[in-house]
Amino acid sequence: MRDWAEYSIAQADGDGASLAFSGRLVVSTVGPIDHELRDLETPLASVDLANVTEMDTVGAWVAWRIARDHGAQITGASETAARLIDAVKSSASDAEIVPPRRPLAERVPLAVGETVYAWGGGIVNLLGFLGAILVAMGQTIRHPSRFRLRSLVHQLELVGVNSLGIIGLMSFLIGIVIAQQGAVQLRQFGAEIYTINLTGRLTLRELGVLMTAIMVAGRSGSAFAAQIGTMKLTEEVDAMRTIGVSPVEALVLPRVMAAVLMMPLLGFFSAVVGIIGGAFLADLALDIPFFTFLRRIQEVVPLHDVWVGLVKAPVFGLIVGLAGCYQGMQVKSNAEEVGRRTTMAVVHAIFMVIVLDAFFAIFFTEIGWD
Repeated sequence: MRDWAEYSIAQADGDGASLAFSGRLVVSTVGPIDHELRDLETPLASVDLANVTEMDTVGAWVAWRIARDHGAQITGASETAARLIDAVKSSASDAEIVPPRRPLAERVPLAVGETVYAWGGGIVNLLGFLGAILVAMGQTIRHPSRFRLRSLVHQLELVGVNSLGIIGLMSFLIGIVIAQQGAVQLRQFGAEIYTINLTGRLTLRELGVLMTAIMVAGRSGSAFAAQIGTMKLTEEVDAMRTIGVSPVEALVLPRVMAAVLMMPLLGFFSAVVGIIGGAFLADLALDIPFFTFLRRIQEVVPLHDVWVGLVKAPVFGLIVGLAGCYQGMQVKSNAEEVGRRTTMAVVHAIFMVIVLDAFFAIFFTEIGWD
């Protein structure tokens, strides 16, 4: 049986009673009396430890806490018990840790330096990643048997076929919005017929491929980052290297190629569905027959508008694929890093797509494709 800790209270001649502990005052025996002593209301003048046979830090904490709460004095403690009580007392004291405050003249250069260092490290890592992709492409061209066709087909299905529904719905609604808003403004000048020009050129030249790229970045780019990041976290990528399989060839190339190959098809599909949405709205609200709208599109939309969208699409797909795979390969520490890198992949991809779209708009205007 356990030798439980016990206590007794004896009235003293002074201002308070005397609390005397006896037995083993250790973690396994002190529990029952600790609950009772917390509710003790009798004023205490002393806490006697003379009859305590064994004490650990928990027992020392209980004895010191009782003495502290009642303003009592600890008596009869052995040398070992006294050292334990002193250790508990010192560790229980309040401590305020104030971080050193650097002067502003030091903090600003330090922050700038850390930012520049982080950007520099990111650029070096990105260049290394692009170099690894070029090496993997060279190896695949030299040894076609290493090309993972099945993985590419699987990614083509995920990036392209599985995206048709959501991209089609989005494009149809955007076409309706463009036609409706354009008609409202053009009606003021009696030029509602030019709604066809607006809808056709805007969807084929800009919004079709741009909105598709944003949708693919949010859908497939995030999936690339999360999938590869999770594999990095579970050390599957390291295992692939161990058995002689290049992670870039097995994971990155199929995803990047799928994004590049599917973006022109998805962008053109989005533009066509957007035009159909505009024709649907024109038939309902503008009294322009559906097929008349479509025939008019062929007359007013120049062919180079189609080529503008088709030229931009694979570049946007490359950006989305690279952003997703690069951020996924940068995951190192924990599950939180996967979420952070996934968010960065989407944000960076969308940002670069919009920047490049602005560049393409200026470029094609300068070469006469306006």
